[in-house]
Amino acid sequence: MTGFGRAEHATNDYLARVEITSVNRKQADIVFSLPRELGEIEPPLRKRILKVISRGRVNVAVNLEAAQNATDTLSFDPTRAQALEAAYIKLSDLLDRRIVPDSHDFLRAPGVFSFQDSGYDPALCLEAIEPALAAALEKLVEMRNREGNDLKNDLIARISILEQETSAIKEKSPQVVARQRELLHQRLREAEIDLDLNDERLLKEVALFAERCDISEETTRLASHFAKFLETLALEEPVGRTLDFLCQELNREFNTIGSKANDSGIGQHVVKAKTELEKIREQVQNIE
Repeated sequence: MTGFGRAEHATNDYLARVEITSVNRKQADIVFSLPRELGEIEPPLRKRILKVISRGRVNVAVNLEAAQNATDTLSFDPTRAQALEAAYIKLSDLLDRRIVPDSHDFLRAPGVFSFQDSGYDPALCLEAIEPALAAALEKLVEMRNREGNDLKNDLIARISILEQETSAIKEKSPQVVARQRELLHQRLREAEIDLDLNDERLLKEVALFAERCDISEETTRLASHFAKFLETLALEEPVGRTLDFLCQELNREFNTIGSKANDSGIGQHVVKAKTELEKIREQVQNIE
């Protein structure tokens, strides 16, 4: 599921800004953008995110700024300064005139002066990052919840369509056996075989066909899966994997109905149901 969250938090030592974005993915994939020196604090931050995110690619960007009272130190390299001074003396001798370096020459010379910051303290950085991360996560989850509610309403409507297709299949099911009896009798007439409709052999063949094409078990299981699907949607917990499993079971039942019924009318309803089910499966992949 998609979402975005941004927050910041300041301590006496650091100001932390955290941005979190998530996009659809079947599994949880968390990618951090942290200063290299802070690699050791990534595991607890990752664990914090996995408590609320179980699906999706999540990108976490962390920006740190030292507080205004943090002190940096300025240092200089005496060896480089002396080397620069000696170079000017040699240049003066070469040109036979006195050339004296001023302060700007020493400042511009690489390596003579350098600033050394105080570095990152992982523990102090974590104190600033964790509250910002928690606030950004809250905003991310809020946005994902709004998307989830929209998906929920869409899935409920599509399950209703599947229930309608299943009802149509159940209505047509009894007609399949009667039509098979007529087809058998028609073939016998075309073959010029005089056989009474109440003949035991014909009745036995029709009974065997009726047993093979009976789809009452499948329609009963479909009704159970529909109820379980809607019940799962109402839960206040991650349900994506459960819904994914139910989609597989629904697909299995519709496939069985299509192969057992051996009827074009029922087959059309099966095709419509499977088309709608495929849309449901695509949406379910995005659900937490």
